[in-house]
Amino acid sequence: MSSYNQQIQHPLLKQQQVALWIKREDLLHPIISGNKFRKLKYNIKDALALGQKTILTFGGAYSNHIVATACAAKEAGLKAIGVIRGEELKEKWKTNPTLEQAAAYGMQFLFVTREAYRLKTEADYILKLKNEFGDFYLIPEGGTNALAVKGCEEILTKEDERFNFVACAVGTGGTVAGIINSLTENQHVLAYPALKGNFLKAEIDKFATNEQWQLVTDYHFGGYAKVTEPLVQFINEFKRDTGIPLDPIYTGKMLFGIWKSIIQGNFTKGTKILAIHTGGLQGIKGMNQQLRRRNLPVLDL
Repeated sequence: MSSYNQQIQHPLLKQQQVALWIKREDLLHPIISGNKFRKLKYNIKDALALGQKTILTFGGAYSNHIVATACAAKEAGLKAIGVIRGEELKEKWKTNPTLEQAAAYGMQFLFVTREAYRLKTEADYILKLKNEFGDFYLIPEGGTNALAVKGCEEILTKEDERFNFVACAVGTGGTVAGIINSLTENQHVLAYPALKGNFLKAEIDKFATNEQWQLVTDYHFGGYAKVTEPLVQFINEFKRDTGIPLDPIYTGKMLFGIWKSIIQGNFTKGTKILAIHTGGLQGIKGMNQQLRRRNLPVLDL
């Protein structure tokens, strides 16, 4: 499969004379979709070149990265181990659609306390895991490292040089750094964090090679994996209007922010925006479980 740019047709865009396109990275692969496909591409190649037999990575209960890594490892003939945040999940992970899917691809889980999970970048903790599981190829939480950024530098193509703004949701910063590195000098990135706080600037700066970007911090909806009724309504309406499904953790929040800015007239007439769809649609089932528990409207599947 390959991604393509889809132009959005909507009265609002016509009225404000702004052109909005979405790069459908969610269509790259049925399971390893969006930025996860890009991030894992060179990491998996590197693991195979080094003769590694096992991939180990970290993630939460509904992590897109966990499912994608499980599937990518299986396709490459590698074993996969997921260190999962939340020891309480050990007894009930089979009711979790994300972990159930990762297990179906053969991923082995280690459920750890939140305290232990915080040690995920510590050399001593990694050594402890190697003593337990044997040697492995380590991919960090969310998949962001230099090889992941290299993969994400391939998201933009020659035809994308016509856009004034490229918009991207931000989790760990690797995807947006790759996009920033492949901009032309006349382009600017709008980065929409899914998490609260400005610490992401330092994370992005580790890998970004220019300053043609800004964080738009008003659309995290309370923080990572926090979802509100207006956001659910927007995502459902957007799907009905355009046929494009959005995930509620990343792309949905970014598009909500872009839409609000267009309504407010923040873009000059004639502006061309390219929004990156980073996939993550597997997370909708798990989010709907949580929304039902809170008696809130659910996302259309």
